[in-house]
Amino acid sequence: MKPIMIIIVFILYLLVNFYVFHHVWIAMPPTTIGRVSLIAFAVIAVSSFFISFIAGDVMPVWLTSVLYKIGTAWFFILLYFFIIMAVKDLFGLSNRLLHFMPSDAITRYTKDNWVGLGLMVGFVALVMVCGYLKYRWKVRVEVPIRIEKTIGDSTNIKPLRIVAISDLHLGYGIGKKEFEGWIDLINAEHPDIVLIAGDIIDNSVHPLNEGNFAESFHKIKAPMGIYACPGNHEYISGLKESLNFIEKTGVHLLRDSVVEVDSCIYVVGRDDKSNPNRKPLKELVAGLDNSKPVILLDHQPFGLEEAEENSIDLQISGHTHKGQVWPISLITGWMYEKDHGFIKKGNTNIYVSSGIGIWGGKFRIGTQSEYVVIDVNK
Repeated sequence: MKPIMIIIVFILYLLVNFYVFHHVWIAMPPTTIGRVSLIAFAVIAVSSFFISFIAGDVMPVWLTSVLYKIGTAWFFILLYFFIIMAVKDLFGLSNRLLHFMPSDAITRYTKDNWVGLGLMVGFVALVMVCGYLKYRWKVRVEVPIRIEKTIGDSTNIKPLRIVAISDLHLGYGIGKKEFEGWIDLINAEHPDIVLIAGDIIDNSVHPLNEGNFAESFHKIKAPMGIYACPGNHEYISGLKESLNFIEKTGVHLLRDSVVEVDSCIYVVGRDDKSNPNRKPLKELVAGLDNSKPVILLDHQPFGLEEAEENSIDLQISGHTHKGQVWPISLITGWMYEKDHGFIKKGNTNIYVSSGIGIWGGKFRIGTQSEYVVIDVNK
């Protein structure tokens, strides 16, 4: 993101916070204790993420983790407070312009007061609790596909079971214990191969090195190996540091490279779009044996027609989170041809995952955290 965009987003974020806290200030009972508490909460909620981002790696991991969780959770809580308050204000403004209800009646429903504030807080709290429970519930997505190619030689033709995940975002928000719970889900599927479509790391490798996350990856059981492509967060957390960490995990990271696995399938890993000089897919697949299945890992699901044009049998992507919460999911639906789920273009099978992990606050509202079990020619 360009510096000017960062400044604009930062200013908008502060303005939205001012709008919400101003409404709360007016609505709450005017007591000294209440208003001091509100100011303290506002300072902590608004500043926590920025402190964790700017100074997180020099503070104790547990403290940065707490600040990161508070700050990023507040982003989503703030979103819902803003939506409710904006709808209420727009309703009142529309009535003043159009006079479709008596002014005293509309004021009764739009005026800021402690009763309305209490109902609003209760509603948002309920939504967030449901969103947290939805995040904790990992959805198993089964995707059987058939391709017109055999896996293995003529004397040993076999199906292929893939477990595909994306957007782990391991770090200050998602810890080692939670990650190892995901590993149990993966191993229970008895996959032949595990594929990771980017964003293994969240925003820093520091908590991963401090918590020795690398050893957990070695607990994944996949006879044909674990392969991944980089995501944009591998760049955000520092590409050199990310590559060093992933090397310790035993995961085969494919950056604009191809590997032939067990002499029966190709796995192609594209570098993330964060690299403006990444190689075109056409160059990566040139010279491959077209009688063997070709699987593509590409973190960001842009230009899906490119996979079809280059005879890719299966593409796995992530990145979108399907917006993570409504109404952001409306934006990702507009941005991408397919922001979540399965699509087939010609002979190319494409699955865009909403991710097993999450960025920031652990809420899924109208979306799901998932791991994908893909059976090829079963």
